[in-house]
Amino acid sequence: MAAQVKPARLVTAVPGADGLMRCPWPGADPLYVAYHDEEWGTPEYDDRALFEKLVLDGFQAGLSWITILRKRPAFRSAFDGFKPERIVRWDAAKKEALMLDPGIVRNRAKIEATVALARIYLDLAERQGFARHLWSFVNGRPIQNARRSLADMPAETEVARVISKDLRARGGNFVGPTIVYAFMQATGMVNDHLVDCCRHDACKALARDFGS
Repeated sequence: MAAQVKPARLVTAVPGADGLMRCPWPGADPLYVAYHDEEWGTPEYDDRALFEKLVLDGFQAGLSWITILRKRPAFRSAFDGFKPERIVRWDAAKKEALMLDPGIVRNRAKIEATVALARIYLDLAERQGFARHLWSFVNGRPIQNARRSLADMPAETEVARVISKDLRARGGNFVGPTIVYAFMQATGMVNDHLVDCCRHDACKALARDFGS
């Protein structure tokens, strides 16, 4: 993903095989290109979808996103459809079964972090809701950036640091500011498609005030 690329040189939008200009990070991998075109940067307001993405971004730590993307169907099956109300009930046997599942990333600390995030989700569900809480940090509307190259892409921002601090205070783990900023980019809380990318204006057009 864009936030992972080292800004050592000027890397701008590039033409794909279909002639469309895109951010360069998906390369030519069909799965990655589809993710770029259909998901990344599209404003996401669904509680469950945001929960899944934040969990998976935590599992990405130390890995590439394409690795997680290829394993996403297996994660969805193993993680009970990312239903927080089921995840909080995972017992030792379930966690051990996950550690033996070759279809996912087997990391005990990240599995425990998933349970902790499920608790946070359910706690916020009784308040304003998971999505509404997260979107409140950007005043309910996507931040529209105008980045021209990957050299302009930060690894984290002040807003990401604030969200990270909030989640950690609630018991979250694997929610550092770099992970949170990647999550914000992917879920359209910020529009970090390069300005020459075909998805920049498309995602901008999808922006709305949360709850409207």
